[in-house]
Amino acid sequence: MKLLHKVKVKNRLGLHTRPATVIVQLLQNCKSSVTFTYKRETINAKSILSILMLAAKKNSTITIDVEGEDAVEIMEKLVIAFENQFGELF
Repeated sequence: MKLLHKVKVKNRLGLHTRPATVIVQLLQNCKSSVTFTYKRETINAKSILSILMLAAKKNSTITIDVEGEDAVEIMEKLVIAFENQFGELF
């Protein structure tokens, strides 16, 4: 199964180290392939360095692409994480 979803970066500092770490930990046991696309650049979302290289600032729109057997579950977790600002509520 393949899913696409657009999310907005709500964190004041964008996708910096803390949110990137949360994403990589969330995807640790994921069987699906997960990519993020931002400004025509597509990266492997399981790589913390790749996420940081996107340099996505606050209010950036990122397209999440999840393909695999656990795609629905993974997409749901990622969307919730973006919505909840990865636990950063300052």
